[in-house]
Amino acid sequence: MFRFDPKELRKQLRRLGLRDVKIEPVSAEEVIIRTEEGKELIIESPQVLLMRMKGGAVMLQVMGQGVEEREIAQESVQQISEEDIRFIVEQTGVSMEEARQALEEAGGDIAAAIMLIEERKRALEGS
Repeated sequence: MFRFDPKELRKQLRRLGLRDVKIEPVSAEEVIIRTEEGKELIIESPQVLLMRMKGGAVMLQVMGQGVEEREIAQESVQQISEEDIRFIVEQTGVSMEEARQALEEAGGDIAAAIMLIEERKRALEGS
């Protein structure tokens, strides 16, 4: 595999006018980039250099043999807050786990989760 030469990189950065850059190798097993389009780019066994610039900016240089691209599961994209779960518990009287499950099924929509719980309650009362 191609190896980074930190000395050569430092020379290139100076030619670009970037001085006082601290270059640190990072020991990484894989690099995962999550895109706004809901995909992950995975680079296995990468060689990574972290460059810290004056003023606090950082730059990563990643080199690997290939990139695996995969769709992110919708469940991992959606964030369900404990506050939303507690609100549903207060409104419906169900357990935290039931409230979380209903929120997940409703895609994070609180009103839809409450309606789903109420429908289930009515279905159980009718049986």
